[in-house]
Amino acid sequence: MSEVDQAPRNASAFRHEALLYAGEDEFLAGTVPFIEEGLEREETVLVVVSASKIDALRHTLQHTFPHTSNLAAGAVQFADMAEIGRNPACIIPAWRDFVNQNGGGTRPLRGIGEPMSTHLSDAAITECHRHESLLNLAFADTRDWWLLCPYDTSTLSAQVVAEAHRTHPFLFENGHHMTSPWARDPSVISAPFEDPLPEPPPNTPALTFDAAGLAAVRTRVRDLGAKARLRATRLADLVLAADEVATNSVRHGGGRGTLRVWLDDRAVVCDVRDAGRLDDPMVGRRRPRIDQIGGRGLWLVNQLCELVQIRSSKAGTTVRLHVERG
Repeated sequence: MSEVDQAPRNASAFRHEALLYAGEDEFLAGTVPFIEEGLEREETVLVVVSASKIDALRHTLQHTFPHTSNLAAGAVQFADMAEIGRNPACIIPAWRDFVNQNGGGTRPLRGIGEPMSTHLSDAAITECHRHESLLNLAFADTRDWWLLCPYDTSTLSAQVVAEAHRTHPFLFENGHHMTSPWARDPSVISAPFEDPLPEPPPNTPALTFDAAGLAAVRTRVRDLGAKARLRATRLADLVLAADEVATNSVRHGGGRGTLRVWLDDRAVVCDVRDAGRLDDPMVGRRRPRIDQIGGRGLWLVNQLCELVQIRSSKAGTTVRLHVERG
């Protein structure tokens, strides 16, 4: 690692930095000065962390920072990651809204976002890593925008922390700002994601469908969702999301696709595969324009599901939906 004495604001670049900390005291030691410095520079700050950490930050700021009126005036905004990051694919649009509503890169902004926690499933952890990597692509052209992403090294696995070194160009640990020599090259981030998903459970029935078979897709998904005792609203969301993905397969994936549906410990999972190819790694993560025609399907699916996993290669595309059973 190459150490940097300070972390100067570079008006020509998006600064995406991982804060490596252990426990609440180190979390506050890394985040409170970051927020205070932003306030002193009259920068707007958005903090997206857990509810308990929001409480800790509010308490500490009110007791250590003299200009508490700035907090009340909205210079520091707070949002619960449990809501913003219910689906990791929804976090980038939330940051985009924050940037656009506060000058769109014409004035300095700061953010703190902590999507990673120990309660996440393995699939959700994978998609959080994907989210962190895509942040570098989504905001590559945004000026003077500094995002700090905390990682608790005392609770997260070594593999999760190691991946943070690869998804963040900058690291902040023990009071030192560093560049990360392991950060992925932008050309790798901008390429379609081809890493395979785990295979469905053995003997999971496959339903091949075409345009005439979309009703059968809805029925198959509805039946398993009802068996899992999903609430009526969540069952409707799942059926709508699966129908949207299957319809995309018919329209854009060669006219047909294959559906598999199963239950895991947390969710009802729908896996739709077709022969199409997606070339945009940001698909489903851009808020559609009001006047936009088409291109809303995967955005809608991300709003309906707790997790959406998309993989695409020359062999075809897989879209896997997760709707939690609780």
